[in-house]
Amino acid sequence: MSWITEYVRPKIRTLLGRRDVPENLWIQCPSCQHMIFHVELDKVQKVCSSCGHHMRATAMERLRWTFDEDSFTRIELPKVPADPLKFRDSQRYVDRLKAARENTQLDDAMVVAHGKIGGHAAVVGVMAFEFMAGSMGAAVGEAILAAAKLAVLQDAPLILFTSSGGARMQEGAVSLMQMPRSIIASRMVKEAGLPFITVLTDPTTGGVTASFTMLGDIQIAEPGALIGFAGARVIEQTVREKLPEGFQRAEYLLEHGILDMVTVRTDLPETLARLISLLRVRMLEAA
Repeated sequence: MSWITEYVRPKIRTLLGRRDVPENLWIQCPSCQHMIFHVELDKVQKVCSSCGHHMRATAMERLRWTFDEDSFTRIELPKVPADPLKFRDSQRYVDRLKAARENTQLDDAMVVAHGKIGGHAAVVGVMAFEFMAGSMGAAVGEAILAAAKLAVLQDAPLILFTSSGGARMQEGAVSLMQMPRSIIASRMVKEAGLPFITVLTDPTTGGVTASFTMLGDIQIAEPGALIGFAGARVIEQTVREKLPEGFQRAEYLLEHGILDMVTVRTDLPETLARLISLLRVRMLEAA
């Protein structure tokens, strides 16, 4: 029992009479255990005011934080077969999908929208870790292709936020085929002379890291984000060596030339707007 439960909550109940007090008024930072009032947490975009830890965010929160206020519109994404392999482990895949859709109010692990960032037109795709750990199946592959086609149609840059545990095991080889399909989508944007920017958030792993994520004209990451293909423990067991401190974290990858920059979440809209402006000018001059 914490002091919030033992002392603060009873006091609030006394002041408010019989009204029930929601259980999630206070959020504890997973890094430093600092308690943050839920209203304040939204204002700082889920970045701890005590230690700067970047908490995981939902796909809709990222769209709202990235685009100019009230400037974006979500697009309807192509439908895919719900269960191509009729997969079942401890639970049927169709049942897992149904539960994830009910819990998140999303169709699958990516949402796509278009709008303005700092006054610049842009198409943004955001992976939803809250939907089956952001795993990449056929629906995500179709979403990335749809985002790329829309960017080309609107003559706008494509920005993809990644947050994923990798390929979706319930779709087997179908999920693995989304890796080359996502690469084709990135090529479509680049061949049209448009900027392609990736923003890596915690965590970005597996086949997502091994495909389109590392092909951006500019690759940005949030502070402390876990980024890699295989898990650190698997790598240590394979190479039989102790990995360096901070291995697979954003700052380590920046230091070793894998990333172009690490940017605080609250600075991302301004940074993206500046990059869009610079890249468009450079690409126009090259043409």
